[in-house]
Amino acid sequence: MTTVSITRKALTRSTLAALSGLLAGFASLAVAELVSAAVRPEASPVTAVGGAAIDRTPAAVKDWAVRNFGEDDKLVLQLGILVTLALFALAVGLLALRYRRAGSAAVLVFGVVGTSAAISRPDSTGLADGLPSLLGSVVGAVLLYVLIGRLTGPHRDTGDEPDGERADGPEHGAGWDRRGFVIAATAAAAASTAAGAVGRALNSRSSQNAVASREAVTLPKPASPARPIPAGAQPRVRGISPFTTPNDSFYRVDTALVVPKVDANSWRLRVHGKGVRRDLEFTYQDLLERPLIEREITLCCVSNEVGGPYIGHARWIGVRLADLLKEAGVKPPSRGGEADQIISRSVDGMTLGTPVEDVMDGRDAMLAVGMNGEPLPFVNGFPVRMLVPGLYGYVSACKWIEDIELTTFDDYDAYWVKREWARKAPIKTQSRIDTPKPFGRPEAGTVMVAGVAWAQHRGIEKVEIRVDDGPWRPAQLAEETTVDTWRQWSYPWKATPGGHTLTVRATDGTGEVQTEKRTKTVPDGASGWHSVVVTVD
Repeated sequence: MTTVSITRKALTRSTLAALSGLLAGFASLAVAELVSAAVRPEASPVTAVGGAAIDRTPAAVKDWAVRNFGEDDKLVLQLGILVTLALFALAVGLLALRYRRAGSAAVLVFGVVGTSAAISRPDSTGLADGLPSLLGSVVGAVLLYVLIGRLTGPHRDTGDEPDGERADGPEHGAGWDRRGFVIAATAAAAASTAAGAVGRALNSRSSQNAVASREAVTLPKPASPARPIPAGAQPRVRGISPFTTPNDSFYRVDTALVVPKVDANSWRLRVHGKGVRRDLEFTYQDLLERPLIEREITLCCVSNEVGGPYIGHARWIGVRLADLLKEAGVKPPSRGGEADQIISRSVDGMTLGTPVEDVMDGRDAMLAVGMNGEPLPFVNGFPVRMLVPGLYGYVSACKWIEDIELTTFDDYDAYWVKREWARKAPIKTQSRIDTPKPFGRPEAGTVMVAGVAWAQHRGIEKVEIRVDDGPWRPAQLAEETTVDTWRQWSYPWKATPGGHTLTVRATDGTGEVQTEKRTKTVPDGASGWHSVVVTVD
């Protein structure tokens, strides 16, 4: 046999060995998906490993991901996990070609990582969460062992010595089973595809009850309806954000790789902890039957950079949270209450810490069940989420909430506080230019500069515009809806040809002027003036 023939044959086997590794990895994921349908969808390895990766990622890195990838950050993470798994599988396949047992056993590393991630997640239900990754890796290891056996010949069925050249020539009687490999690989691919499809179908079916429960909801009329939005709340300026953000356009920033779909019929909320005279438990129907309030509230994420998009406004309907706490016997610290912090827990294990005083000081803190006239969308927290006007979402806006525990800031640090964010986070006074856009090219003449400003629970008193290094000029404020909503503004600018920098600043209802000092989002929200550079033609 010529050297070229031997080399070509070795390359072919190496390629097929790498393919075997990929097939083993694919089988592992497919079987894990199928098993997760019997355990719970959140226990699937990609979800579990992705969630664990998010939990262990430093706050600065998460902030960078949100800033650069926006709401696609989770998709990027999932793709990154899959690419990493694929590279690992390729390497394991090549390893198994020389060391069959060791390479096959290496697939079990996949199971160890996935199992560890699944059972360490905050929402883990126990050791059963590790079964999908564990069983998937066992199937993958066995499959790789079988496929490599078709490539290395009979003498390798039990051995673990380096392969060398013995199987490359028929003179040794070893050879390799091309037909057997093709049959085994094809069967494995087909079976894995079927297992994965069945697993996805079963997991999808498990969420159908949740979808049906949402579709069956008819929101009651609120006992305390919101005041109509004033006609002058929305300036007629092209390019400005709509006063009310449509549900499908509302920003999403959270750590859930897979949006939880909770069946409202089985959902429960527990209230317990320090200063609670008696524990309370509520069903979804219990909340709907209580007096509901309807309010206009603007939400803002602490990850919102100066001029950023992570802010939105909606009309919310829900139960006043302070009323539930009073029923449980809770008193705010200013009235001798034992607890100064509310820990709200989501079904995915997320924890948020909210000051008791802020919830019980008279503001419209609520457990929301509706958004812009419909039940909460799943992505926005169905069946129930928490809202506290004036606080950034990471300390106040727990989605998919299922537990409220009264405690103290000294006794417990919530998820984001453990990751270097501030314990208390009132929303900072901010403003943004929506139009003209950065690097826009408006024509000379009157150009409408417009945008939004916000300082929830304090309101906006004034907005000013500066062109280049000129004086500050007052903008025209739209009519205020409430102090808990953003406020729109506009300014007719006499634009002259050339490059210009437009800068905005706001003054809140307490008279405090928005600071020029630039800070990052960590630890308690970004600050600084928003500017855009334009060229006037």
